[in-house]
Amino acid sequence: MSPDIHSGSASANVSAGAVPRLALRGITKAFPGTVANDDVSLALRAGEIHALLGENGAGKSTLVKIVYGLLQADSGDVLWEGRPVVIPSPAEARKLGIGMVFQHFSLFDSLTVAENVALGIGDKTPMRVLEDRIREVSERYGLPLDPRRPVHALSVGERQRVEIVRCLLQDPKLLIMDEPTSVLTPQEAEQLFTTLRALRDEGRTILYISHKLDEIRALCGRATILRAGKVVDACDPTEKTARELAQMMIGSDYATPAGAAEDRKTGEARLTVHNLNLAASGPFGTTLVDVDLEVRGGEILGIAGVAGNGQAELLSALSGELLVQDAGSVRLEGVPAGHLGPRQRRAMGLGFVPEERLGRGAVPDMSLAENALLSRGTGDDMVSRGMIRFSRAHGLAEKIIDAYNVVAGKGAHATAKSLSGGNLQKFIIGREIMRKPRILIAAHPTWGVDAGAAAAIHQALMDLRDEGTAVLIVSQDLDELFVLSDRIAVMYHGRLSQSRPAHEATVEQIGLLMGGVFDTSDAWEGDAHAS
Repeated sequence: MSPDIHSGSASANVSAGAVPRLALRGITKAFPGTVANDDVSLALRAGEIHALLGENGAGKSTLVKIVYGLLQADSGDVLWEGRPVVIPSPAEARKLGIGMVFQHFSLFDSLTVAENVALGIGDKTPMRVLEDRIREVSERYGLPLDPRRPVHALSVGERQRVEIVRCLLQDPKLLIMDEPTSVLTPQEAEQLFTTLRALRDEGRTILYISHKLDEIRALCGRATILRAGKVVDACDPTEKTARELAQMMIGSDYATPAGAAEDRKTGEARLTVHNLNLAASGPFGTTLVDVDLEVRGGEILGIAGVAGNGQAELLSALSGELLVQDAGSVRLEGVPAGHLGPRQRRAMGLGFVPEERLGRGAVPDMSLAENALLSRGTGDDMVSRGMIRFSRAHGLAEKIIDAYNVVAGKGAHATAKSLSGGNLQKFIIGREIMRKPRILIAAHPTWGVDAGAAAAIHQALMDLRDEGTAVLIVSQDLDELFVLSDRIAVMYHGRLSQSRPAHEATVEQIGLLMGGVFDTSDAWEGDAHAS
């Protein structure tokens, strides 16, 4: 059995002048067409939370994969507690005391939570004992999990919890966190921060990667900034503003979207949902109950909510992945569409950005050109007389790459899985926006995307709205929803609150609705009185 997470195996009293827990010296790693890391040197001390910052494609993911044994550097040295080491695999990294929580989940859908944890840590503990440990650790850190639930029945947020708990069970001396709060609510994120600070105070080291600069400022004592594969700066993030940190990352200033106008004029209803009822597809799913919403041309409706409250089911019902018995409960520009599949709905002008980039938003082993082709129809000149016109697909992919500044070493020929998470997100968003859809549904549109790219995506979504598209955004990022939304509603236990103009809503009201203070007849007024 692994040591208990509170064993204190790492010394809590380590001076700043002590030998670094991890030191990287002159790390260089190149791939065909790009140098991902260029002579990178970095030192991580015991008992600190150290931020690694940079734009998408700056080299952060490559660097931490080298530390975790997933990649080998072309040159340079890795020192663990002052001793030169070679880390040939994640198993060897874990033996040293290095744990990592990935941005993209490495879970088997058909296995249970406990089975995934057992595979990930190589623990020979009897399954029943391991299940008890999972329950104990997950409850202790406010990340509740049922160890017997199959992973395919978990929401994205719950899958993130599995990754975090699995890593904590390994009692790491160095914990690498790659965008750990991207699918957590503010309350869950704050609980995670409490956990990380406690681990730091025990003498453990945390290397923290995030594009949420305000949380970097609140959590981290030091920051190293990468740009184009090189270390360009270092600072104490508590002494910088979020905007200053963003400027250090991108090397210049960036435009901030202006936000929604209070008196926006809208067109006809493009997407209408009325009395949508949908039984949960599995024992751990969420049943949709009497969901009503309307999105008009020229507006953005934002939907907030804690993961697992029916957002996934709603998105599947709107995209056509799940068909509904009453075809009229989902209408696209007045036409019943609840019985139509995704391809038919796309032909009617629907664009869709799913919450899972790899596997649903893009096929990992396909090139960007092939992935660009997947969402197009016969009316897009991509297919002629039954033959695919790959030159057009390649040209479209290159346009998306150029327009959205997607870092892809092989351009349109690069596979989706070779891109960083943020760059793949930019590609998927660009692919959908370039179709000029009449209705766009986007889940977590800037998940894992750096500040400059997030601002560009936000602006692109607002420009699309201004051109008359009806846009529906589902997100757990309240800052994002307040920037983008003309109206905001909240999902809780499969029900959708009434919407309210964004400029009239408060974070406190939305937080209460997300937490279950929920009255569908007059949710916002009840909320206001409760607060």
